Amino acid sequence: MSRKRDARIFDVDTNFHQKARRPGGVTKQTAIERAQAEIDRCKPEFIDWLGRELQALHVAIRQAEENSGAPSLIDQVSYHVRQLRDVGSTMGYDLVTYVADNLCDLLEAIRAGAQYDKASVDCHLDALALATQRPYQNLRPEQLPELSQGLRRVCEHLKSSESEV
Repeated sequence: MSRKRDARIFDVDTNFHQKARRPGGVTKQTAIERAQAEIDRCKPEFIDWLGRELQALHVAIRQAEENSGAPSLIDQVSYHVRQLRDVGSTMGYDLVTYVADNLCDLLEAIRAGAQYDKASVDCHLDALALATQRPYQNLRPEQLPELSQGLRRVCEHLKSSESEV
């Protein structure tokens, strides 16, 4: 038979809490401005990195296709796609993040048993290439509803085929 006990809640004053309360530092606005300035400084390097990462993604996909989607190669493709997804929005490339996130979903569906669909993957690769081009690179997904909704439908279709397997 268990006995009901009253829980005792107490605050813990960690080293982080103590440092956060110390005087000094900068205002939130100043910190944001500095962070934005650093992002702007890194943008030329980011554009070069983006090109290299897209090239590495194409190579990884080609290797995965040539080896019937070997799990380790799908993991390598996923790595490059996650890299694009995780950095895109920070650098102002929201559309890259959106497309890469959809491609991550597509790869997860394939990993879960959906049939590999080269046309769907190629569609996402084309969308990624488009998202890095000058007229599109700073657009948000809602500014291109046909593209963003179309990519979402492709993922949903593949996920539904996964459940039929």
